[in-house]
Amino acid sequence: MAKKKFRTERDSMGELQVPIDALYGAQTQRAVENFPISGIPMPRSFIHALGLVKGACAAANWRLELLDEKIGSAIQEAAEAVADGQYDAHFPIDIFQTGSGTSTNMNANEVIAHIASEQSGKKIHPNDHVNMSQSSNDVIPTAIHVSACLEIEEKLLPALTHLVTCIEKRAVELKDVVKTGRTHLMDAMPITFGQELQTWASQIRHCMYRIQAGLTRLRALPQGGTAVGTGINAHPEFAEKFVAAIKARTGTAFSPMENKFVGLASQDVAVEMSGQLKTLAIALMKISNDLRWMNSGPLAGLGEIALPALQPGSSIMPGKVNPVIPEATAMVCAQVIGNDTTITIAAQSGNFQLNVMLPVIAYNLLQSIELLANGARTLADKAIVGFTVNQEHIKSALDKNPILITALNHVIGYEKGAAIAKKAYAEGRSVLAVAKEETDLSEQELKNLLDPAKLTQGGITE
Repeated sequence: MAKKKFRTERDSMGELQVPIDALYGAQTQRAVENFPISGIPMPRSFIHALGLVKGACAAANWRLELLDEKIGSAIQEAAEAVADGQYDAHFPIDIFQTGSGTSTNMNANEVIAHIASEQSGKKIHPNDHVNMSQSSNDVIPTAIHVSACLEIEEKLLPALTHLVTCIEKRAVELKDVVKTGRTHLMDAMPITFGQELQTWASQIRHCMYRIQAGLTRLRALPQGGTAVGTGINAHPEFAEKFVAAIKARTGTAFSPMENKFVGLASQDVAVEMSGQLKTLAIALMKISNDLRWMNSGPLAGLGEIALPALQPGSSIMPGKVNPVIPEATAMVCAQVIGNDTTITIAAQSGNFQLNVMLPVIAYNLLQSIELLANGARTLADKAIVGFTVNQEHIKSALDKNPILITALNHVIGYEKGAAIAKKAYAEGRSVLAVAKEETDLSEQELKNLLDPAKLTQGGITE
């Protein structure tokens, strides 16, 4: 193997050897050597947002005449290339790094300065030019907000809309199919498949409303707060110019954060959004487990539906097929719930004027968004759309459901109804057959009162 070649770079702490083909400099190399912890770099979506932030900062500084046009333009072009993913290999720093994310901020500054210098023919400095009017302390919190907003708007909400559309379509298809309802996993009054699926759709819609409400606060950006929130070394109009530039680039309704001290010292907004993502995860886990139960069997379980057969389910039991998509979705949900715990703990580390667990907040928040978006689409396309209903089995179970006797409470009373239900269950007979023997009601009256379809509409059956 050829021996790896290095070049000498210098920062305020002295000289350091950097791989000769690396676009970053000494500060990035120090971080690579200091944090050999997980091997997990900052997410692509975060680097995308970081490139957008750097480009918008350069645009603001140029408009404020703090950067000359050639340097400002070169930085914007290089930052755009970083945002587009052209230089991801040059962002190697571990997520478990300095808590402010300074290492990643300087990584971006060094890479952008290197690219911009080569393309412009001018000497562009990572700190003096690329990081002008900025600090890691406002850049990284801003990039967290920007990356989370864009991922939610471009991936998660469209995925949830798709899931709701698929569920509601199946609800319409199955609106007249009556099944046994269940409470405590025990037989209860009948419902329709349409009612059950519309419940799922409503859960997801409410999760979407909560997430959209949280976006209002996530769109507020603390850029311009610099080191501690006072705006030191930033032009008084910098934050406004920055937001105008990033709004123009993304089309997202970002705004300057009113109190930038809050954006640096706390991560309350990230905690709030993570909580909404956790709520979504809980809803998806409920839906996934309902599907698993309904699919259980096919002979010894509920056997109400058959999920699409996607792969062999066992290495030892031939012919076994498992509910793999709901299982995968449930694991996604477990991960998101765990991520929320990490974000909650990390957000408590806002000591005085700065949170010092920003990278791990960014990583977990963005992973949750990505997992939920991918999980929702997979659940929709590979489970919801294709499951089939075992109507004969459902009807057989429904006809024997002793809880149907509830519909006669207002006619024969609770105690008499309980006796009929127990006898029907013990003898394996229908409630209608037993009620015909134990009451004075005619068969037609009983059929009308015990009609499962009518019972799904609530009220008292006449």
